[in-house]
Amino acid sequence: MNPLQPLDNVRVVLSHTSHPGNIGGAARAMKTMGLGSLYLINPRSFPDMEAERRAAGAWDILNKTVVCADLDQALSGTVLAAAVTARSRDLSHEVFDARQGALELVSHARKSPVALVFGTEMSGLTTQEVSKCQIILHIPADPEYSSLNLASAVQVMAYELRMALSEPGPVPRIAGMAARFDEIELLLSHLERVAVRSGFLNPEAPKRLMQRLRRLFARTRLEKEEVNILRGILGACEKRMQTPPPIALGSSGASEEIPGDSCIDRSDENELDTERTR
Repeated sequence: MNPLQPLDNVRVVLSHTSHPGNIGGAARAMKTMGLGSLYLINPRSFPDMEAERRAAGAWDILNKTVVCADLDQALSGTVLAAAVTARSRDLSHEVFDARQGALELVSHARKSPVALVFGTEMSGLTTQEVSKCQIILHIPADPEYSSLNLASAVQVMAYELRMALSEPGPVPRIAGMAARFDEIELLLSHLERVAVRSGFLNPEAPKRLMQRLRRLFARTRLEKEEVNILRGILGACEKRMQTPPPIALGSSGASEEIPGDSCIDRSDENELDTERTR
């Protein structure tokens, strides 16, 4: 395998970039380290002559840049997303420094697409954007002046990713095929739908339930097969909720319906229900 091939699986995602020169500077930083996939979320101005000028020869990256409407679109198909942020967050995500985070990303990029997500120049990533990533990265800097230019931050991380190629890195914690971002999002939507229909979740007062579930899945790093199992269970529960309850037969000796019976594991039914809910 080409030793640089994992870098082809790394997306650099810039969210709501306000200055087109930073887009060009980021493209130049990427090209010097062998990265080539740039994704933009609602940039203020792109394409732009200033971006081309600052790219200084990295025009091929600008020409194939993917412009997205939101972070969900930018992360679609990835199995791991790292939020680069300087602010501490009230989240339960794993936090890595730049070097450790690069090793983590490359270990997954050897098999599947991953993303490195940067926020706006002024305020960085929103808490909602960070919550959609699985890990958080910090670039160590002088605490008295830790603000990095966006293109400079991309350069630091691009360098660390290239250096991580020569390291064995951590062994991915999951043995099977990792679930993609969009598969996790569909699972969360399915969970929310069933929670509302069952009465467990009040949509008028959700109390951050879905945020907590999102954090749980970020920590556990679900496999594709595990997502399918959970979707199958949810599908079976939905089907049971659509069926009228059986008539009680009193003490005639007939078996009483077991609470929660709809969630008993039935492999064949789970697979069928999973297909129906996709």
